[in-house]
Amino acid sequence: MSVEIRVKRLPHGQGLPLPQYQTDDSAGLDLLAAIPENATIVIEPRARELVPTGLVIELPPGFEAQVRPRSGLALKSGVTVLNAPGTIDADYRGEVGVIMINHGAEPFEITRGLRIAQLVIAPVSRAILLETAALGDTVRGTGGFGSTGGAGRLK
Repeated sequence: MSVEIRVKRLPHGQGLPLPQYQTDDSAGLDLLAAIPENATIVIEPRARELVPTGLVIELPPGFEAQVRPRSGLALKSGVTVLNAPGTIDADYRGEVGVIMINHGAEPFEITRGLRIAQLVIAPVSRAILLETAALGDTVRGTGGFGSTGGAGRLK
């Protein structure tokens, strides 16, 4: 399934390619860091930074964009997206930014054009909440975290 997404490139994103799928079956488009050519953003261990992409997107109604980590950055450097997945709503018209955190032991350097995250476009279901006095029973019942694997329950 394909969906058209309008993209506006901001001045600091000029010269960078638009996000791309790296393979025919990739779920996410790679987002790039849109920082000045000779600049870096250094994320110290246990610190976080907002990294600009230089892009504004226009999603059609009924869709969202999810900002997700890149597994290679997480494995090699301990760097990930802090609020994964970050949600971009269809009515948001600000710059796409990526909140990154360094869980690694060494400072992590971001340069212009580095692939920093993935953008996954997904349909959105809207819930209609119906308040009720009772809910249907299940085998699991009120079992919380780990309740199906023998670990502790949320009290």
